Amino acid sequence: MTYRDTSAGELTAADAGRTVQLAGWAQRIRDQGGVMFIDLRDASGIVQIVVDPAVHPAAVDLRREFCISVTGEVAPRPAGSENPDLATGGVEVAVSALAVLATARPLPFQLDERTEVDELFRLQYRYLDMRRPGVAANLRARSAAVAAMRRTLNAAGFLDVETPTLIKSTPEGARDVLVPSRLQKGDFYALPQSPQLFKQLLMIGGIERYYQIARCYRDEDFRSDRQLEFSQLDIEGSFWGRDDVLATIEAVMVEVARDVRGVELTTPFPRLTYHESMDRYGTDKPDLRFEMAIEDLTDLFSSTEFKAFAGAVEAGGVIRGLNVGPAGLSRAGLDALVDDAKAAGAGGLVWMVVEDDGSLRSPVAKFLSENELADLTGALSGSPGDLLLLVADRWRIAVEVLGRFRVRFGSPDGHDELNFLWVVDFPVFEETAGGDLVAAHHPFSAPVDVAEMESSPATAIAQAYDLVLNGSELGSGSVRIHDPATQEKVFEILGISPDEAERRFGWFVEALGFGTPPHAGFAVGIARLVSILQGEPNIREVIPFPKTQTGVDPLTGSPSPVDDYQLMELGIDLRPDVRAARLAAEESGGDQPEGS
Repeated sequence: MTYRDTSAGELTAADAGRTVQLAGWAQRIRDQGGVMFIDLRDASGIVQIVVDPAVHPAAVDLRREFCISVTGEVAPRPAGSENPDLATGGVEVAVSALAVLATARPLPFQLDERTEVDELFRLQYRYLDMRRPGVAANLRARSAAVAAMRRTLNAAGFLDVETPTLIKSTPEGARDVLVPSRLQKGDFYALPQSPQLFKQLLMIGGIERYYQIARCYRDEDFRSDRQLEFSQLDIEGSFWGRDDVLATIEAVMVEVARDVRGVELTTPFPRLTYHESMDRYGTDKPDLRFEMAIEDLTDLFSSTEFKAFAGAVEAGGVIRGLNVGPAGLSRAGLDALVDDAKAAGAGGLVWMVVEDDGSLRSPVAKFLSENELADLTGALSGSPGDLLLLVADRWRIAVEVLGRFRVRFGSPDGHDELNFLWVVDFPVFEETAGGDLVAAHHPFSAPVDVAEMESSPATAIAQAYDLVLNGSELGSGSVRIHDPATQEKVFEILGISPDEAERRFGWFVEALGFGTPPHAGFAVGIARLVSILQGEPNIREVIPFPKTQTGVDPLTGSPSPVDDYQLMELGIDLRPDVRAARLAAEESGGDQPEGS
């Protein structure tokens, strides 16, 4: 049986006089007494159909979201009844045959953008939410983005290769999502946080140019730009350096932006080193749609008698300042900024407001000389009404705290402009609060200088790079370590004993010893990219079936308990306290407890 021969959203004035067969959903029904006007919607768009209920009595019982098929003749709409908001607003279809393909129960919410619906409710009925214009457009954009990625890389000679999704646990900084083995009781697979080691093995295997749209899993706390499971464009190339990777990703981004947003990007994208980015913007993912740079004021106050500033510099710290422009805050609002800075780790914050006469109003102005105040105004380009913020502390704390205020006061609304940026030359290692070193990206990134890494690991630079768009990190990559000795040295610096390294990574290090070519790669988070291109602040809006911020799927009710028989097959049991808490929750009808 044929349900349709034409898509609703494709009809134009040129189709007038044509007989077409359409199928879709009744989005809106207007009974004008003797004639019914129905907005018929399918995936391509909406067209108005005109039905005489006396000829087609089934139309009388139609309700919203009934699935129907109609046959009719396309005609111009009567003068004055055109709808300029619809692509098909100049035509309508006079129905000669109508069939109801499926009825619909009363809707839990209206399927239009004018109705505000609680997100939890939307996710519970996600299959209906997808019929709304915004979600449907987002899913089309996501499909277009992935198609552009595949087209670009296929044309460049890359092979689309799948890597395993049940692997050995090799934590890369986040918690693994574990899967128990039924046949090897007490042992577990891990779902991949990324295909990192397997794509490196593909380079050892001579594939040379690899990509895949990889499904990845990280058991991290949820945020607006993070989910338990996600998809990324993953690439790797042999005999590549950093610039080869960056040029390839730029070519992909050009195609994606053209297909999804209809804009032409200019390449190459600008680059900042990690240190430059942190020093000027207080973050390694700066939004450069606005400048508002952090300024170094340490030398300006080198001889100051203000004890708070002098003490910070004597202790090896710095003084940094930021002009956030006119903020219009009350005294209470200004003092609240000090509390916010302290909550972010700073010892304090100095605020100053530039008055109409050019003087500075601040609780600490009396402790600074006239020359210092004048030089400060000049260094931060202060104008009447501007709010100047200063932090005297350790370098990282000072720039990061001011970076937070930069985003708060400077971020433009919306996502209209696309500002791509490469941040390069990340450190190989970062120091934890306890003084231990951890891998800044992951332990497979090659250092710029191996000898420097061995002699001064805390200051060593990696051949690592991030792609940033409008203040969001889209993805990371690096030139990889391709010789076993360097890889083993990195494990040693990270405090991984030879026995532990052999247990966790021995199979991989062994593979590096078989003529591994120099290689490099990258991964781009697809949902993050598409959410920015679509102007969506939350990636859940561009994911077909996302989880909530607590990791719950309201549609299916997962995660959920499993039968004791299933646990027994896997050799697993719940702790008594967890079992008791679960039983109590079931009896009370409450949420299931966390933990196992």
